[in-house]
Amino acid sequence: MAITIAVDGPSGSGKSTVSKEVARRNGLAYLDTGAMYRAATWWVLDQGVDPDDEEAVIAAVKAMELTVPVDPDDQVILCAGRDITDAIRTPELSRVVSAVSSYFPVRDILIRMQRDIITAETKPDSYSSGRGIVAEGRDITTVVHPNAHVRVLLTASEEARLERRAKEFAGTVDAKTIEQTRGIVSERDRQDSAVTAFLTAADGVVTIDSSSMSIADVVDTIENLVRRVT
Repeated sequence: MAITIAVDGPSGSGKSTVSKEVARRNGLAYLDTGAMYRAATWWVLDQGVDPDDEEAVIAAVKAMELTVPVDPDDQVILCAGRDITDAIRTPELSRVVSAVSSYFPVRDILIRMQRDIITAETKPDSYSSGRGIVAEGRDITTVVHPNAHVRVLLTASEEARLERRAKEFAGTVDAKTIEQTRGIVSERDRQDSAVTAFLTAADGVVTIDSSSMSIADVVDTIENLVRRVT
C-alpha cells in the first residue's frame, strides 16, 4: 500500500526535520511544500516583480520553471536551472514569502503541482517506487491532500519555535537573536493564517505538541499512527 502522510504546522514546529526523518526511515518520498512557496518568492524577486503587484506576481509564477526534489537526503531545488537551495532560506526572503503566498491564484498553481507530485509518488512507474510520500506544509491536511492516510498537526510552544528558528537563521540562541526572529516567525504565521487554517487541527487530524519531545520521539509517534492504518 502506498502510504500518504500529511504534516502541517507553524514555523519552528519541527515539521521539516520530522517529515524528512519519517520519509528516510520508511523509504518514502518527501515533499517540502513550504520550499515551493519560497522558490516562487525567489523567482518573483529575481524577475524584478513587485510582490505587491498581484497580477504581475501571478504571471511570473505561471511562467516559473521549478524542479522540486522528493529525496529527503537530496533537497537541491532548481528554478530555471539555477540552484536556489540556500537562497530561499534567507531571513530577507522569509519576510516577503507570505506576501506572495497570500495570493489565491498563486496557491492554486502550487497546489496543483503538489498534488501532481503526490500522485506520481504513490503510483509505481519508472520514475518512482510508488511506496508513498510524506508531504509537509501549512494546508496539506486540509486542502492539498485531506484524504491522506495519516494527518498530523505538529505544534510547539512559541518559546521552542523561536529558539529553533533563531538557531536556523543565526546559528545561535540568545535574547537578541530570538527577538530578531520573533518578528519574522510571528508575522509569517499571522499572514499565513489569514489564507489557510493551520493553527487548529481539522477533524481527523492528530495534534502532536513537540515542545518537549525529541525528534526521534515525534517520528516514533507518527510511525505508530502509520501502523494503525497499514
